[in-house]
Amino acid sequence: MTANLPKRNLGSVSSVKLNDCWNKIGVWGDRECGQLKNVIHCRNCIVYSSAAAQLLGAELPQDYLERWTAHFATAPKVESRQTQAALIFRIGAEWLALSPTSLQEIAEGRPTHSVPQGRSNVLLGLVNIHGELLVCVALDRLLGLEKMGLEKSSSKRAIYPRLVVASREGSRFVFPVDEVHGIHRFNPNELIGVPSTVPKAQTTYMRGVLLWQNKSVGCLDDQLLFEMLDRSLT
Repeated sequence: MTANLPKRNLGSVSSVKLNDCWNKIGVWGDRECGQLKNVIHCRNCIVYSSAAAQLLGAELPQDYLERWTAHFATAPKVESRQTQAALIFRIGAEWLALSPTSLQEIAEGRPTHSVPQGRSNVLLGLVNIHGELLVCVALDRLLGLEKMGLEKSSSKRAIYPRLVVASREGSRFVFPVDEVHGIHRFNPNELIGVPSTVPKAQTTYMRGVLLWQNKSVGCLDDQLLFEMLDRSLT
């Protein structure tokens, strides 16, 4: 099989005239050179190596040092790529994201201790996290996800429910999720507006939607989410 290789330039540091047959009838040309059958590649040919030696022995152009000094003295242009991070998880069929600054821990499932029922249906009970009882809430109820079915998938990978321990400005909550993907970094410009088809209860707490692995991930507004959780439990 013949590969389309770019032309080979042994050097441009001098005005030495070379017969660059490798670019014409060699491996970087039409491959019609009669010697290719024996040498396999132009770099194994004495013509090619002799040309290289000729270049190495040639005098440098007058502007060689100035040209390369100016090249390396120029500050490189670094494109600004400010990225954000998000913890991506799934509740029911919905993929959501929360800022890692509000994340304290991802814990394995454990019993939830019931408490006397109050006015809020968001409260699930208390969960023991390292000897401390934390309030466990149903994020799906707050966001109106309770009627959503489980995500359909043909994947045979193991899926484990988890508890997400989150904290913000002194408030700490635990909420169960059906699956945790992990931390994902993205450019803020990738966020798109929340579609009008999304229920109003969800749009209230979302700052945008992120397209990730052919899925729409709702990026939650941490501040609004925690404020509403505080209100729902008082």
